[in-house]
Amino acid sequence: MKPHEEYRYDSAAPTWASDYLWPPVLTEIRLALPSRGRIFEVGCGNGAAAQMLAREGYDVTGIDPSESGIEIANASASTARLAVGNAYDDLAGQYGQYPLVLSLEVVEHCFFPRKYASTVFDLVEPGGTAIISTPYHGYLKNLTLALFDKFDSHWGPLWDGGHIKFWSIRTLGALLTETGFVEVRFLRAGRIGPLAKSMIAVARKPPVTAR
Repeated sequence: MKPHEEYRYDSAAPTWASDYLWPPVLTEIRLALPSRGRIFEVGCGNGAAAQMLAREGYDVTGIDPSESGIEIANASASTARLAVGNAYDDLAGQYGQYPLVLSLEVVEHCFFPRKYASTVFDLVEPGGTAIISTPYHGYLKNLTLALFDKFDSHWGPLWDGGHIKFWSIRTLGALLTETGFVEVRFLRAGRIGPLAKSMIAVARKPPVTAR
């Protein structure tokens, strides 16, 4: 990744999305790993979520393409193991498989969502869980954005390193099912359901895969 393309971070502080994303995500993680355990985070950014999970007692490994984000993350007093890496790399070959893979607000930045989803799938051990969040889009929310002339600020076309894909429950569900995940279900976070800020996909990898 070229320096001018890097998604840059200036601090280790959580983003504004953490207020509404972390509570439901943490609930799902506790359900999937009731005795704590290992988590791999794809797109850990500045390490804020990884540090939160490490404080909760989870064993966290993660990657992010942002060198500034990883530098900031590793400068904090965290037991999480975070390194520069890419969602298109052979992460399973490098790090092995995990009972839970987490990826918050990442897939909307990916030019190649199928490669991203395949990477996440390969990282999840058979019978394990993937938790993926992304901004929510649906008919009523899109209509509201249009009625209030909010498309420019919402899509953010002038945002370097910003969102390039805009997902609905239907399209993200299709991507995960196509990749091989089963029992895909969705939660919505932030605002009331039809106008939710983000959606959280919880998907399971079959115990035995035929890929």
